[in-house]
Amino acid sequence: MDYLAAIDIGSTRLKAGIFDAGGRPLAVAARPTEPVHPGGGHPDWVVWDPEQIWGGAADACREAVSHLEDPARLRAVAVTGMGMDGVPVDADGRILYPFISWHDPRTAPQAAWWRKTVGAERTFAITGLPVWHFEAVMRMLWMREHEPAIFARTATWLLIVDFLNFRLCGARVTDPSMASCFLLLDQRRREWSEALLEAARIPRALLPDVRPAGTPIGAVSAAAAARTGLPAGTPVVLGGQDHLCGTLPVGAHRPGRVMNVIGTWDNLVSAVAEPVLVPAVRDAAVCMQAHVAPGVHGAWCGTMAGECLGWFRRVFGEGATDGDAARADAPPGAGGVLFLPHLAGAACPVADAGARGAFAGLSAAATRDDLLQAVVEGINFQFRDMLEALQAGLGVRFDRIAAGGGGAGNAFWIQNRADVTGLPIDIPEIADATLLGAAMLAGVGAGVYRDLDEAYRRVAGPVRTVSPRPERTAAYADVFSRYRRLYPALAAARGGRP
Repeated sequence: MDYLAAIDIGSTRLKAGIFDAGGRPLAVAARPTEPVHPGGGHPDWVVWDPEQIWGGAADACREAVSHLEDPARLRAVAVTGMGMDGVPVDADGRILYPFISWHDPRTAPQAAWWRKTVGAERTFAITGLPVWHFEAVMRMLWMREHEPAIFARTATWLLIVDFLNFRLCGARVTDPSMASCFLLLDQRRREWSEALLEAARIPRALLPDVRPAGTPIGAVSAAAAARTGLPAGTPVVLGGQDHLCGTLPVGAHRPGRVMNVIGTWDNLVSAVAEPVLVPAVRDAAVCMQAHVAPGVHGAWCGTMAGECLGWFRRVFGEGATDGDAARADAPPGAGGVLFLPHLAGAACPVADAGARGAFAGLSAAATRDDLLQAVVEGINFQFRDMLEALQAGLGVRFDRIAAGGGGAGNAFWIQNRADVTGLPIDIPEIADATLLGAAMLAGVGAGVYRDLDEAYRRVAGPVRTVSPRPERTAAYADVFSRYRRLYPALAAARGGRP
C-alpha cells in the first residue's frame, strides 16, 4: 500500500496527515498555531514564531507517521496552507524576522502608497488581485523602510508554505498559487512581473523560483527526517495555497463548480479557463489566482470567518460555542441582534482594512446564545455577500455549493448557511479536503496518479447534502437586508469608506 503525506498550516492549527492512494485517512495529527503579540508599543502587531510553526509541523508529522506499520511506503509529502505571511531568509538559511501575520495592520501605509503610486486597476490587470495591506510585497516594503539592515541581509522571502518546504528539503521555490500572494505575479504568464518589480524596487533575486504545483522539488533531508519522522529521501512535492488545494477532492478544479472552503477564512472558489482581468470583476471583489491545477485559474472571494468564533470563545469562555447546534431551530434574527464580522478589517465584497466588527440591536433581553447565533448568522450573511459578488463577477448563477474545511463539520453553521443562501450544500464525506488535496498533489508528483483528474476519480466518495428550509430562507431575506446596512453606517460613523 502506498502512503501519501500532507501538511496544512492554518491560522488556528496545523495538521499533518497520511492517506492511502484511495484518499482514506490513515493518521492525522494537529498542533495549535499560536500568534504572538510582540508588544513594543504596538498592541495590534501580530506575528508567528517560525520555530513554533516548524516545531509544531514536525511534531504533528512525527505523531502521524508513528501510526504507520511501514513508513518506508511513504511515496511523497506536500505542504499546503495560508498565503501572504512570509519570512526573510539569509543566504545561510537563517530566519531574520518572524512571519508578520495577516492579522497585523502595520502595512496599511504601504498599501496606500501602492494604490496611489502603482494603482489598483493596473495591479489587478496584471495580478488578478486587489491591493490588500497583507500581501507579501507590502511586508517587504515595510521591512525595507523600518528594518533596512534585515532587508539588506535577506536572500529570499519565503511564504509560510515555502518555508516548510525549505525546512524539509532546502529548496527555495514556490508554486503559482502561493506566488500570487506576493502581488507581483503576472497571472497570464505565471511568472514574476518585471513591471511590478520595477515599480516596487524589489530585486527579482529576493523571490523564489516559480514551479508548477505537483512538481517534485527535493527530498526530505536527514536533519528533517530526524525531526519529523518522515523517512529521509522521501520526495517533497510542491503543494499550494489551502483554499485551492481544498477544491481538488471534490472536483471543483474543473470549471462550472463552486467550492466553499470553510476555516479561519471563508473562501469561495470556482475554476475558470482564463483569468478575467477587467475592472468589472475587480469592482465585484473577485480575485483571480493561478490554481494548483494546471491550465486553470481560481476565481475566488474570501474573508475571515472561523476566527470570529475563536474570538467569541476567547471572550465568553472555551465552552461558549458548545451548544451552537441547539440554535439550528431558533427563530431567524437572533432576537434582533446583528453581528458584523469585520474583526480584522473587511476583504470582500469591499476591501477596507479599517473596517471594524460590531454587534447591533442589543437589549437587556439579549443572551449569550443570541450573540452566538448572531455571530453565525453574520458570518453567513457575509458569505452570501461574497457569493453574490462572485456570481456577478463571473456572470454565472450557481445552483448548489460544495463545502469542505473544518467549518463544514459544524451542523448549525452549515444548515444556517443553506437557509441564508437558499442553496443546497454538498459536503463530501472527506475528513479534511485541504489536507487530502495536498496529498493528491504529492501523489501526482510521485507518479501514484497520472494527473489530478485520475486522483479525483480515485479519492471521490459519498456526498451528504444539507438542503435549505424555504420558510427560513424567506425569513432571512429581511434580516439580510438589515445586515447589509450595517457596514455603510459604521463606516460613516468612523469617517471611513462608505
